[in-house]
Amino acid sequence: MKTLRLLLGDQLNRQHSWFEKVDGDVLYCFFEMRQETDYVQHHLQKVIGFFAAMRAFAEELREVGHSVVYVKLDDEDNRQSLEGNLLFLIKKHGLQRFEYQLPDEWRLDVQLKEFCGKLDIEAAAFDTEHFMTKREAIQEFFGKKNYLMETFYRDIRRRHGILMEGGKPVGGQWNFDAENRKKMPKEHRPPEPLLFEKDLSDIAEMIDKAGVKTIGTVDAKHFIWPTNREESLELLAYFTQNLLEHFGDFQDALTPEYWALYHSRLSFALNTKMISPLEVVQQAVQEWEGRKDEISIAQVEGFVRQIIGWREYMRGIYWAKMPAFAQLNFFGHQRKLPGWFWTGNTKMACLRHAIGQSLQYAYAHHIQRLMVTGNFALLAGIHPDEVDAWYLGIYIDAIEWVEITNTRGMSQFADGGIVGTKPYCSSANYIDKMGHYCNGCYYDKKLRTGENSCPFNSLYWDFYDRHRDKLENNPRIGMMYRTWDKMAPEDKEGILKQAAVYLENIASL
Repeated sequence: MKTLRLLLGDQLNRQHSWFEKVDGDVLYCFFEMRQETDYVQHHLQKVIGFFAAMRAFAEELREVGHSVVYVKLDDEDNRQSLEGNLLFLIKKHGLQRFEYQLPDEWRLDVQLKEFCGKLDIEAAAFDTEHFMTKREAIQEFFGKKNYLMETFYRDIRRRHGILMEGGKPVGGQWNFDAENRKKMPKEHRPPEPLLFEKDLSDIAEMIDKAGVKTIGTVDAKHFIWPTNREESLELLAYFTQNLLEHFGDFQDALTPEYWALYHSRLSFALNTKMISPLEVVQQAVQEWEGRKDEISIAQVEGFVRQIIGWREYMRGIYWAKMPAFAQLNFFGHQRKLPGWFWTGNTKMACLRHAIGQSLQYAYAHHIQRLMVTGNFALLAGIHPDEVDAWYLGIYIDAIEWVEITNTRGMSQFADGGIVGTKPYCSSANYIDKMGHYCNGCYYDKKLRTGENSCPFNSLYWDFYDRHRDKLENNPRIGMMYRTWDKMAPEDKEGILKQAAVYLENIASL
């Protein structure tokens, strides 16, 4: 039976069972489409990276004998939509069956189900064979109870025997997060990041000629991200051999000097499925086992928790709560994202660097996203839709299942506490504690009021004041309200007035 198999841009899993044997009756298809380039405004490096990885994977399949149709963005026959391209190929090749792997985005899942419902040929869906848990894992594991990441994480470790010894966690405890919150000393020099040097200017030119609207910049002649499995494995090896030993120490560190620090930068390779979460954590654990005198348990456990804890947990939340999750706005925030989020032109040094880095590399690490850009958006009352669109577009690793749960959930607390137990926000104190952004900033980190006072300070207290009815009974927040209530009335009034001035003039901060 002649079968068409669809592969989406984030389904580049060479180890999938589909590819175990070559079948002359199976035709694989890939599409570069305006449907995907235009549903949100993406970073240019993100579009280039996906297209390059898709092309490389299609060529790999051809080289081992699989039949492949690859439709480029500017091909004459490109219908620019998933349904249009699929119908065209089914008719052109007289195909009798359609198969696809389950998408990781809700919109594509709905689109493909509806498409199959209209077909007059057989259709079937298959697992992507990438994640360590199923879509329904969160709901099945917790039922109607609260979804606690730590509990979910421990269960995955038990089932897969990761960092386990005799049924107990290695090191005597499950979580070493308290040891992983260090500010990087000024004199410390992390290793240079591993960057790839590929000339993808042909793809960049095609995107530009097609008129696709993008964010950010790229040196397309020296594209730095992995776009095939071999490069992804090389990046994994570089991380475990050179960066893992200080990953935990400085995973939360903020510095304007180094953009990659000790982070693996494997998220794009993982989210396109060029490598799997299990092989990533296994290699990290193997490296630690061979170098226990150099790498502490805190370093490797912190990394493992990111991959099999947060990543799997966020995917479970996504499938448990969509599509309603995308509409949640617990605080009723309505403000527009200021224009400098698209340029980096702000007097706030932390935001200028974090946004500038994001525009330059399509990347920022989790604390830059959570406690700098996300923190500001939360305190300023930006509408979650605005925040989602920015994060989904600007980062090379952003696919909705992982983006929206982190932004609308953990970062903006728009879900009211599904993902996190409290809002993650701070004044300038935390930003200064974790890094060196505040040095030389136009604003003074120590001041709450006045022309040069750090906006984070007054906006922090303004946020808690205006949302008291929603937050004061949260057991993790009580101390903030006790501190606020102890302030002199004139001090509180001054702080709220300062916050109002900054919000009124948000475009020029």
